[in-house]
Amino acid sequence: METIKDAFIIFKQDLAGIYDAQETEAITLTVLTDLLNSSKATVKAFPEKELTLTQQEEANSILSQLKTGKPLQYALGYAGFYGLKFLVNPATLIPRPETEELVQWVLESVDGRQWLGNILDIGTGSGCIAISLKKNLPNAQVFAVDISADALQTAKENAAMNKVEVNFVQDDILNSQLKTHNLQLIISNPPYVTLDDKKRMHTNVTDFEPHSALFVPEDDPLIFYKAIADFAVKNLVKGGLLFFEINESLGKETVELLESKGFTNVELRRDMSDRDRMVKATY
Repeated sequence: METIKDAFIIFKQDLAGIYDAQETEAITLTVLTDLLNSSKATVKAFPEKELTLTQQEEANSILSQLKTGKPLQYALGYAGFYGLKFLVNPATLIPRPETEELVQWVLESVDGRQWLGNILDIGTGSGCIAISLKKNLPNAQVFAVDISADALQTAKENAAMNKVEVNFVQDDILNSQLKTHNLQLIISNPPYVTLDDKKRMHTNVTDFEPHSALFVPEDDPLIFYKAIADFAVKNLVKGGLLFFEINESLGKETVELLESKGFTNVELRRDMSDRDRMVKATY
């Protein structure tokens, strides 16, 4: 019978070519915590604990997927984000920690839990931004759009799982048919990765995550920012806020774009890794 300690050894051997030892240990710990429905501290404290046959089979299944380079979150079928749990699959991007920082910035910028504004999340994917905002701003009306019907289906399941009401709509922001008014806040983490950026990315992103949610043309990397800024000009109330997650190498260009469209108080903020990653602007 396999123990927790054995599982760590097997994962380390089998994933050596894909992840470094530290990453492999963190992945193994997350997998075992999930399979044993236990805390990380407990898993670490009892290395001799035996896994059931079912747990061994599930661990082997996850390991087989990880060996192909598939991201851990897709192998598990979920990801954590802002203290909540979200179903993820190849139709949705995996929520990132820096996007949690963007959500935090929004919550710091509005007037507490009682805030009553209308929010639109553009390119919602798994719904992580819209659902986290609704969870923390229960009196807000939250709308979310995505071009992908499959992503929207996952987002709806996530809203139900996290017990919030979000209005999901299928729409292509580059050719938007959306009829909205009186929006106090628009937020978006749109595609912003250029083909040049792609060369530096890990294959477990480029081979598995949805390309339509990641990549933009090399000659027009701000295509989505222009479209969303134009949409915001028409649909934000006076004094309304626009929040973006951005390409770290295009911070200055994104700020200039927003200022050219008439936005004021444009603020560029760095993330926890000290990279230009977020912009806030007032209309």
